[in-house]
Amino acid sequence: MYVWRRGQINIHETSNEYKIITATESDRGGYSCIGRRGSFYTQWSDSITLTVSSPPKPTVTLQPSWTQIYSGETVTVRCEIQGGEGAQWMYEWRRGQVNIRPTSREYTITVTESDSGAYSCRGRRGSFYTEWSKSITLTVSSPPKPTVFLQPSWTRIYSSVIYSGETVTVRCEIQGGEGAQWTYEWRRGQVNIRPTSIKYTISRAKSHSGGYSCRGRRSSSWTEWSDITTLTVLPPPKPTVTLQPSWTQMYSGDRVTVRCEIQGVERAQWTYEWRRGQSSIHPTSSVYTITVTESDGGGYSCRGTRSSSWTEWSDITTLKVTVPIEPTVTLQPSWTQIYSGETVTVRCEIQGGEGAQWTYEWRPAKLSTPPTSNEYRITVTQSDSGGYSCRGRRDYVLTYWSNIRLTVSSKPKAELRADRTAVPVGGSVTLTCSVSPSSSSGWKYYWYRDGKSYEAVTNGETSVSEGGLYSCRGGRGEPVYYTEDSESVRIDTTVSNRPVVTLYPNWSEIYRGETITVRCEIHGGDTEWDYEWETNSTIKPPNQTEYRIRSATSSNSGNYRCKGRMKSSQHKTTEWSDSVTLTVSDNKPSPVLTVSPSWLSPGASVTLNCQVEHPSAGWSFYWYKVVPDLKTYNYKSSSYELLPDGSGTAQDSYIIHGQTHTAGYVCRAGRGDPEYHTDHSQPKFVWSADVHSAASLTVSPDRVQHFTSDSVSLTCEGNFTEWRVRKFSEDGQLYSVCRRMTGSTCNIYTSKSDTGVYWCESGSGEFSSAVNITVQNDGNGPILVSPVHPVTEGASVSLSCSLKTQKILSNVFFYHNDKLIQNDTRGELNISAVSKSDEGFYKCQYSGRESAQSWMSVKVTGPSSSPVWLMVGLVCGVSLIIILLLLLYRCRRSKYSCFTRSIQSESHSPGSSTNHGVNQDETHVYDSVHPGTNNLYESVMPVEDNRNGSDEHQDVTYALIELKNFEKKRKHHKPEQSAVYSEVKTGAAEDSLMYAEVKRPKKEKAKKKAGKSSPAADAAVYSEVTLGSFPGQ
Repeated sequence: MYVWRRGQINIHETSNEYKIITATESDRGGYSCIGRRGSFYTQWSDSITLTVSSPPKPTVTLQPSWTQIYSGETVTVRCEIQGGEGAQWMYEWRRGQVNIRPTSREYTITVTESDSGAYSCRGRRGSFYTEWSKSITLTVSSPPKPTVFLQPSWTRIYSSVIYSGETVTVRCEIQGGEGAQWTYEWRRGQVNIRPTSIKYTISRAKSHSGGYSCRGRRSSSWTEWSDITTLTVLPPPKPTVTLQPSWTQMYSGDRVTVRCEIQGVERAQWTYEWRRGQSSIHPTSSVYTITVTESDGGGYSCRGTRSSSWTEWSDITTLKVTVPIEPTVTLQPSWTQIYSGETVTVRCEIQGGEGAQWTYEWRPAKLSTPPTSNEYRITVTQSDSGGYSCRGRRDYVLTYWSNIRLTVSSKPKAELRADRTAVPVGGSVTLTCSVSPSSSSGWKYYWYRDGKSYEAVTNGETSVSEGGLYSCRGGRGEPVYYTEDSESVRIDTTVSNRPVVTLYPNWSEIYRGETITVRCEIHGGDTEWDYEWETNSTIKPPNQTEYRIRSATSSNSGNYRCKGRMKSSQHKTTEWSDSVTLTVSDNKPSPVLTVSPSWLSPGASVTLNCQVEHPSAGWSFYWYKVVPDLKTYNYKSSSYELLPDGSGTAQDSYIIHGQTHTAGYVCRAGRGDPEYHTDHSQPKFVWSADVHSAASLTVSPDRVQHFTSDSVSLTCEGNFTEWRVRKFSEDGQLYSVCRRMTGSTCNIYTSKSDTGVYWCESGSGEFSSAVNITVQNDGNGPILVSPVHPVTEGASVSLSCSLKTQKILSNVFFYHNDKLIQNDTRGELNISAVSKSDEGFYKCQYSGRESAQSWMSVKVTGPSSSPVWLMVGLVCGVSLIIILLLLLYRCRRSKYSCFTRSIQSESHSPGSSTNHGVNQDETHVYDSVHPGTNNLYESVMPVEDNRNGSDEHQDVTYALIELKNFEKKRKHHKPEQSAVYSEVKTGAAEDSLMYAEVKRPKKEKAKKKAGKSSPAADAAVYSEVTLGSFPGQ
């Protein structure tokens, strides 16, 4: 058994070895042991000291120690653990956070750029690990590219150029590799040269031109070759002498700077040598300034030296000194305006220098050999225009320049003007010939008539009294220089005939596409004429007596006038006619159709009126009925059917009798030959409120007025499968309401724009009755609840007032034609038996707010007069016929007539003014029925009518019969009148008309209904008897 202790403290281990699993610093100390067997103990062993310390931290180093390593170089990475040199360590390595394989203390790599990174290591001994070392960063990059430089510095500035004999140093610099031990390699072109140092010097350069490049080597790594730097060795440049100012001639007393310039090496250290002619002068700098005298004139040159190199001598620059003498330049002849082809002498004169031997200089030099004499003679062209200068020269002494300007124009053309183009009777025409510009001088003018010489004058003006074709030209100089001939001017002799321009047809405005003839008429004599036209229109008429424009456009608009020229004598013409204006409009006219009335009343006629611009301009009118076409939905979705006798009427109105249903109409106009037609007018409608069996429109809810956003159903009824609903809006536009109908029903959600007149159109061309719909835009205001369709006379009707949220049950005011008719607590207006007098506008008022007005129509089912009066009228009519026949027979037999007068055959037929479109040979039909009047018309047709429009006079007899008024008064009706007409025609060769008038007593206090004219106070019964021959006559 064993006993252990650390220091003087026993520890519990009893075996012959004591194993410390994980040593810490507390385990350090001196360890000793003894052995025991039974009660026997050995001595304590010598103590052995155990030292436990903190683990050492490794350090990473690089060999070589450059922080910048280039690809291809070899580097050794070493991990050193201080204080652990004798231990047997294993090593772990990582680059960044990635472990790498080596386990030895160091490893060597030939690096690439992928080996860049932060390297760290740690040591392991047994199960014990040191901590990781600090990272050391290895940066691997491509070897730097060297750069070759030349010294001295001017070689950099001036494109690496040096001159023969100069010294230059070539230097290789590697950026970023300054601390490294580089070895250098050099080459010129592709040939290596010996130096291995960073630079080498070339002394007295001569054949050393070429492209120099270098590279560096460190260890086993080479940089790439540098870019080539070209060294150019040239002979020294040739200087240039310049003057400042740059004039080569100076005046005495002027200051001039003479400069020696060596191109490309301005900043190099040159020393200069100067000479004038062959004599050296002192300055050694590149410039010097002198105040010139005549002795400073001469040729200056220079050269430069740098180091041991000399340039060649510059070319000579001549400095001429001008003395204050000015020549004079003159022109002969002295005209300021010279023309191409004329000859002129230019002369240079030097005043006060007559004894000197002058040579003359001219500019510009117009001859191939510039003249040196004081004058030269040229035949000028336009290219000779410009300023001419001359000066005198003697050695290096010059006079001033003298100038004159010569303007050479192209050969002029004479201009001929006449104060008029025709010779008046007994008068003359003044002709003026001129050459432009007016400042040119020395001209004589030559005149020609009909190509023959006429006369020559100097003032350019002459008078002529006979017609002809005149021209002129100018001439001057010796020999004579002639201008171009002028344009010829025709001078005519005026005759007394006067032309007139007429338009046919003579309408104030013509429309695009119409045919119009413009005619020139010359009256008097039988002379044959050629015609000339003058117009400001873009299309010119031919020179004929008339110009027929078959399809006019606005290009034909303009003023037209003409004149005639005798064919037998072309110089004899008329005066110009007065101008006539032709106006052609590109806008096709659109007629405007109006319809009266818009709403039908029983028996009323419908009047159509078609209006066009300029209604008196020969228009005929065409009248059409609108036939619905359900294939499209715009207002043109209809075809047009010509109305009876509706083709080409002269009147702009057309009356339709007996219209009972809703209908649409259009018109258009035409004129001319061939006939030109306007567009169709927009359709206009006449509406009927009566519901008829063929087609009708019902509205649900059944009322005229609606609120906005109400759901309203419009249903078309009739024996048709296809329908559409049309609307005529407040703004006068026509719309198709529903593009898609549910069967025959159109559903709308009302808005203010839905106010208007509505009706149905069927696929077979039928129109329904029309209804008014009014949309209340005020959400807080009431609406009047009134029936959409007319109310039958005698039926009951109830009108009420409603708000958007509820029906109003009390305290409603009702108005009829703006007159208050009920203002009690009731909420409805009840009419138990509607009569015609109840027709009109109704509205309601509640809490100070009024509804819109709506019209309530009353449909009359029969005559308003009593049957008794009808019978009385019939009896009276028949009786009157018999009485009149007897009276007429008696008058004819006795050759006596009562109240007789002669009239034309059909001029006084009663009611003829309303008988439109009926044959005049037929019986007159009286079809005008006015409210408040009962009219009975009776017509008796003859067996034969032999009048045939005869203009013979007829006899008319009038008989007056007084009748009493037996008419009974009826409630709610005003007194009415009855008229009975009877017309009897017989077939006589000579007709007589006799009228019998039956007067009724005047009715007292006849009242007028609001808005309508009152009936006449009297009622008359007319009977017309047309008599022929009787048997026995």
